[in-house]
Amino acid sequence: MKTGCFPSVSSFLVAGVMVLACSFAIGQPIDRQALVSRHNITVTTFDPLSPLSLGNGDFAFTVDPTGLQTFSEAYERGTPLTTMSQWGWHSNPMPDAIKGQPIQYQDFETYGRKVGYLTGTRSPQAIYMRENPHRFHLGRIGLDLKKADGSPAKPEDLKNVKQTLDLWTGVLTSTFEFEGKPVKVTTVCGGDKDTVGARIESALKIPVTIAFPYGSPGNKGYDWSKPDAHKTEVVNPGAHGVTLSRTMDDIHYGVNVNWTGDAEFKSSAPHRFTLQPAGETLEFACGFAVNPGEHPSSVNELIDASKKFWHDYWMTGGAVDLSGSSDPRWMELERRIVLSQYQLCVNNSGNLPPAETGLVANATWYGKFHLEMHWWHDVHWALWDRQDIFERSMGFYQKDLAFAQANAKRQGYEGARWPKMVGPDGIDSPSGIAPLLIWEQPHPIYYAELCYRAHPDKKTLEQWQKIVEESADFMASFAVLDKATGKYVLGPPVKTVPEHNDTNKTRNPTFELSYWRFGLRVAQQWRERMGLPRNAKWDEVLNNLSPLPQKDGVYLMQEGQEDVYTNPALSTEHPSVLGALGVLPGDGVDPAIMKATVQKVMQVWRWDGTWGWDFPMTAMAAARTGQPEVAMDALFVSSPKNKWLPNGHVYQRDSLTLYLPANGGFLTTIAMMCAGWDGGPEGHAPGFPKNGWNVKYENLKKMP
Repeated sequence: MKTGCFPSVSSFLVAGVMVLACSFAIGQPIDRQALVSRHNITVTTFDPLSPLSLGNGDFAFTVDPTGLQTFSEAYERGTPLTTMSQWGWHSNPMPDAIKGQPIQYQDFETYGRKVGYLTGTRSPQAIYMRENPHRFHLGRIGLDLKKADGSPAKPEDLKNVKQTLDLWTGVLTSTFEFEGKPVKVTTVCGGDKDTVGARIESALKIPVTIAFPYGSPGNKGYDWSKPDAHKTEVVNPGAHGVTLSRTMDDIHYGVNVNWTGDAEFKSSAPHRFTLQPAGETLEFACGFAVNPGEHPSSVNELIDASKKFWHDYWMTGGAVDLSGSSDPRWMELERRIVLSQYQLCVNNSGNLPPAETGLVANATWYGKFHLEMHWWHDVHWALWDRQDIFERSMGFYQKDLAFAQANAKRQGYEGARWPKMVGPDGIDSPSGIAPLLIWEQPHPIYYAELCYRAHPDKKTLEQWQKIVEESADFMASFAVLDKATGKYVLGPPVKTVPEHNDTNKTRNPTFELSYWRFGLRVAQQWRERMGLPRNAKWDEVLNNLSPLPQKDGVYLMQEGQEDVYTNPALSTEHPSVLGALGVLPGDGVDPAIMKATVQKVMQVWRWDGTWGWDFPMTAMAAARTGQPEVAMDALFVSSPKNKWLPNGHVYQRDSLTLYLPANGGFLTTIAMMCAGWDGGPEGHAPGFPKNGWNVKYENLKKMP
């Protein structure tokens, strides 16, 4: 276990003292329980933007301050209260009018030939393909709170609300008063099981309702208006348990419900069931599965499983302790670190690439995942020494390889062209933007390299060789030789990272050019590791790629876009130019020019038009160019897109109240600022400012 510290100013100036100070800190392991627990989340109000979730990466249960999904309607315009899983995907029946119809591609002029892209979005077929498959809400579990007059309770009827999430154990405790009587609810998810359990203690003998909606591609993932479109059946009823069988179009799954003590389970309406306790304590558990087996464990067993799950999580992998710092921002930065680790474990640690909104909501992307965002979601796992989690979702590229190869072949390219917006079927979704993006194409090569750094052996080489080869083959064939310059160019047509460029006029975007260099360089290294000769075509492109466009001592976003820093319409969205020496190690980059570019972006960029991962990307570039103070300022830029909520999510707008690429990119940046990067300065925490920051860290790895 490696522990680091950052010396104070005085110790930094005196080498002997600095060594002693660091040696003392290195011998002091981080008290991880204290670190995590000082950021436990306490809720005292109903905040529709910031509900809490329990889960394990494959299953998540999001609740209001009652500890369950009692007042889900109050959260529909914020962050919805849902129960979602990695396996819970639904497709609406395909309309007869589009069955058997060929996919409609739009042709783009591409250096003397037509290339078809799936960019039409308004046809019935395109709409259907975008919306399906989609994640859906598996079922709502809430308290059946009724006032003395029989009317349903409202959130304002609850008094003295207090809810605490113990991050160290994953146990959620909620207390409140209802009509003068205290209520206590303990909620837990069962470790690695798709199970939620609760203990309700109240003299009111409050019933629990379990209800099932129809699936929906909308943000909430549910539709209560179609009771006749799905079926819920009671099977295997018993004195203390029951199985509910669910059928929704082609989806079949079950919910095992069990309880302790005397209680009555009955159907109270179509797709709605009530569990009425006989006494003042009700304990129950619900397990969701495609093929439900035995009834779930008792609440106490679920609590024990949760404690073990979270203890194992927090006691392994990386940790960062900033409590010795004097900079007033340390507590908030550390809170973001801890809560990001929690939220990413709940939402992003499963066996599929994550969605931007994880297992909480569908957003406007129907719960599908975006492969260009996979980097931002998951690279941090490798740098935080959680390689096992990092590799869980990487199998998707093996499964999707045939589709990517067919996609490239249809467009007249070699290798594999990876899709952008996909569900578990791996099929690209129609979009005016997504099919034209190229910056996700080198991602699998980056992932392969991270895996090789963790396991530099023949097994890793063989596992990733085909993915690396096919990715590089596409990249080399996509580049076109400009006979006038003798250089290979990227695009047109192409959509750049900011996505607001002119598809048919853009060529040589800076970030993509640098990433092409990185990808082809590493792919050649991969062949050499395998004992294979270098690929001549790759070298031809690599050695003759266009230089990164620049003017007046700063890099441009793309070739010819010389007004990017003076035109407010352009100096917004993602400042991806910084990613060439931030996200990436700087292939083709002059560090002095990038240093000036960082300063220019910080001066003129419209941060209200950016996205949550742009702030860590800027910080990475600042750190790599020797500007740690700027890096820290970038992480704390005041912007609606950098608003960190009490639950650890990063707000973007009212329709996107959580955005997990921001959390993942943030943790990647913190790892880099602590452990450093290849070719960077030696020494402790090179990305942190020297003044005001005392940084202790464990088990973090250098960034490529």
